[in-house]
Amino acid sequence: MSLTDGEFGSLYALGTLTSAALLTWAGKLADTLSVRWLGAGVLTGLAFTSLAMARVDTTWMLGLALFGLRFFGQGMSTHVAMTAMARWFNRKRGQAISIAALGLPASEAIMPLFAVSATAVFGWRATWLAGAVLLGLVCVPLLIGLLQYERHPTRGPMAGQDDDEGPKRYHWTRDEVLRHPLFYALLPVTLATAFIITAIFINQVSLAAIKGWQLSWFAASFPVLAAAHVVSALACGRLIDLYGARWLLPVYLVPLGLASLLLAYASHPVALPIAMTLIGINLGCASTTQGALWAELYGVGHLGAIRSVSTALVVFASALSPGLVGILMDAGIALERQILVMAIYCFAAAAWTVILRRSMERVARQ
Repeated sequence: MSLTDGEFGSLYALGTLTSAALLTWAGKLADTLSVRWLGAGVLTGLAFTSLAMARVDTTWMLGLALFGLRFFGQGMSTHVAMTAMARWFNRKRGQAISIAALGLPASEAIMPLFAVSATAVFGWRATWLAGAVLLGLVCVPLLIGLLQYERHPTRGPMAGQDDDEGPKRYHWTRDEVLRHPLFYALLPVTLATAFIITAIFINQVSLAAIKGWQLSWFAASFPVLAAAHVVSALACGRLIDLYGARWLLPVYLVPLGLASLLLAYASHPVALPIAMTLIGINLGCASTTQGALWAELYGVGHLGAIRSVSTALVVFASALSPGLVGILMDAGIALERQILVMAIYCFAAAAWTVILRRSMERVARQ
């Protein structure tokens, strides 16, 4: 099997878009199935996908494996975890989500080094096989054991615990949310992080060449990003519990705007770790704020179905970004100019949330 860069990119984009489409249906399962068994099923699917990657030898099999990685990995794994945290906790929802969100920066700091080292020693097929075994024999049993007494808002020994929303809280259905203008008004804000950060990272080789930076300088800056991600996630979780996720929306895109400005104009190497720190702050704030926002606005009764739409759109934005930026670069629009537009967009979106604040407050108080 031999693929060009363009063919592999197209296959990856197709798998990503297909997983986003399926997520809008599968995400509703988080409202009806036990998180214990749904989570175990998702990890089992990810294990079989890893096994498929270890044995891939045809284009169609690679396409299916890429779809599985995107669907069971970034899609359903994140969706199930964040839906569970947002539903199970009310008074401390922000802190609960921020703790759950720490898995992503931990993987950013650990997994690339582990994967590269294992591939160098054992080969890439054996590395994927080891991942499948780890998921199936360690992660799945561990999840089932830890969730033996699963917290649930309406049934079981934990029913009603830590619930400050009370019976008067109206819980929107997904159809009602999709007919509500506020949901669409917030999308330009909630999708910005996935689109912009994907555009920056997927073009890091081009950006390093433009700036005259060593590509290894990017790799060396990722631990800085991971550390900032952890600190900002925990801080935002605390702030959400004090003030609410809707009050942080005007703030969390500002660091990404500043990082984009740095990458657009600065050429000194020290600008990169500073920009990566700002990106890490944005990632931590985004994961925590968006994890709590929909529960705060629309309730938790149908949270899985509602979040499945927003999560699918985030995946779609991350799939759209590389292609659109590449097309514009081919059309002669410099990458730095595009990043500058992204910076302006971040500040404009932050201002837009201030305009929406009254509408968000009215919905949240229903």
